[in-house]
Amino acid sequence: MVPITRKPALEQVDPPRSPRETLPTMYDLPSENPEEPGLPDEFHDLQPQLLSRTLRLSGYTRENCFTASDLNLYYDVNHPLWYKRPDWFLAVDVPRLYDGKDLRRSYVIWQEGKSPYVAIEFLSPGTGVEDLGRFYNETSGVVNAESATPAGNLMENALEPTATKPPTKLEIYERYLRIPHYLVYSRYTQRLRYFKLDGGQYQEQSLSLENAIAWLADLEIGLGVWEGMFEDVPGYWLRWCDDAGNWFLTDTEQERVAREQAQTQLLQAARNLLATGMEIAQVAKILGLSEVQVEAVQSSH
Repeated sequence: MVPITRKPALEQVDPPRSPRETLPTMYDLPSENPEEPGLPDEFHDLQPQLLSRTLRLSGYTRENCFTASDLNLYYDVNHPLWYKRPDWFLAVDVPRLYDGKDLRRSYVIWQEGKSPYVAIEFLSPGTGVEDLGRFYNETSGVVNAESATPAGNLMENALEPTATKPPTKLEIYERYLRIPHYLVYSRYTQRLRYFKLDGGQYQEQSLSLENAIAWLADLEIGLGVWEGMFEDVPGYWLRWCDDAGNWFLTDTEQERVAREQAQTQLLQAARNLLATGMEIAQVAKILGLSEVQVEAVQSSH
């Protein structure tokens, strides 16, 4: 574990100094804990990439929002060493860089001044109770019979935080951070669950089993389960969409579509020129195509 560099004690004044001044910053707090349960697998690496690369927010730019995965999130000023590592989260109305100038090592609530706005967890063997809290049941989690603790004991421990044991992720997101949108996805069952903060508590929102898309109305964006190939891996992935259910493209997908459209336009231009009686060599020279390509256009016309 990375050693903690403690700030020198600051003499309190009246009014007292803010937590941003007196409590540890992201530079002081450890960024890693190799003993953290639910260690990420390859899915935990790829899925956050797809979420970040397909995110399209109409009210925010890349300069005033921040996304991260498996980054320490410090949330309690009374227990400044307590943290969780969301599988993916989005914070809005914060600078892309920490204080506008540095890459983040962690996300420290009393430094940032903003809680995440969306948190997403991917169920792993043994993490169902931690991720779902009171919404957990035997069919909602992913159980590893060799390593899982009996659900009854997990629930009892999870719902009774003490001074030495932090609460579950769900309770932190709900009570401490008040994250408006919390979503949990199991790649094993392809089930997406959406919990919306309402009156200070999460209420599970009904999603269609056939076409599960969670609509986040205040962000004007949807999140659904998409079947397809990402980074050459087939599967059922979470990705963002518009209100009509059209999936947002990644940067590489946008580039491919642009290339295909440009090629289609070139070939159509070749057809138009050939239709005027122009020679193949001339068409190829004008459009920057090979004569073989122009011949193929002519033969297909």
